[in-house]
Amino acid sequence: MREAMRNGASAGRSGAIALLGAVALLGALGPAMAQTPGLGQPELGGINFQVAASPIMEFIHWFHNAFLLPIIVIICVFVAGLLLWCVYRFSEKRNPVASKTTHHVGLEVAWTVIPVFILIIIAVPSFRLLYQELTIPRSDLTVKAIASTWKWSYEYPDNGNFSFVSTMQSEQEIAERVAKGTPRSEVPRLLAVDNEVVVPVNKVIRVQVTSSDVIHAFALPSFGVKVDAVPGRLNETWFQATREGIFYGQCSELCGKDHAFMPIAFRVVSEQAFAAWLEEAKKKFAAADQPTAVAAATTDLPAAR
Repeated sequence: MREAMRNGASAGRSGAIALLGAVALLGALGPAMAQTPGLGQPELGGINFQVAASPIMEFIHWFHNAFLLPIIVIICVFVAGLLLWCVYRFSEKRNPVASKTTHHVGLEVAWTVIPVFILIIIAVPSFRLLYQELTIPRSDLTVKAIASTWKWSYEYPDNGNFSFVSTMQSEQEIAERVAKGTPRSEVPRLLAVDNEVVVPVNKVIRVQVTSSDVIHAFALPSFGVKVDAVPGRLNETWFQATREGIFYGQCSELCGKDHAFMPIAFRVVSEQAFAAWLEEAKKKFAAADQPTAVAAATTDLPAAR
């Protein structure tokens, strides 16, 4: 009995050590495992939408994957089957004398009414989605995005009214950030920027979009957001991020030679982290926004004749 108890205790200690080792391994791999492929940026070889990070994008996922796709598959299978059946049934070998039928009231009514009925079914969730996208709820934070060739400027009118410019980083700048400890997944090529927009998680963010020169488009796929930036016009959209992380988008309107180099980067953080960033940003960007002082002239100019 004592031998069995000793063996059991030894096995228990071994199991505990193995469990602690597994926990330590998970802790070491945590950052790598926490990175969800397709979250906030394109996925290599991906064929689906980016991972949803807002209620609107979750609705878009459901609408496309669970609602539209089955309807499309059923229609495609039906039409393909009908074509194959027609090729087989009405071939010249089986029908040496061609039919001279030109009208069939039942068929004509069916192929008119059934598509209309299908479109009505699709329209119901479509209108609901459009309404949710265009109806902006009471916002917790407003961010103004101003497009120009070829960069984005951002303002926080509700929080100190400071502004900053966000431009794409070069390969060398990305390498320097990685060397300083930034995860490579957070600085993707052609998407990483020098100044990211920071917003709190689970808050309604109102985004006001305009342009200073030509027509651009503001798009963040993981949030289900896309709106044109038109000179002289202020468009609005909104999102409510449900996940923390960094989310990338791009200008989605052909705007000139560097159209492909206008990335958008939004970092979603906790409310406490956002408050800390906000205080630091007010000091950092307020200093950058100070007007240039012009020295007063001290030399007397000759009077005009």
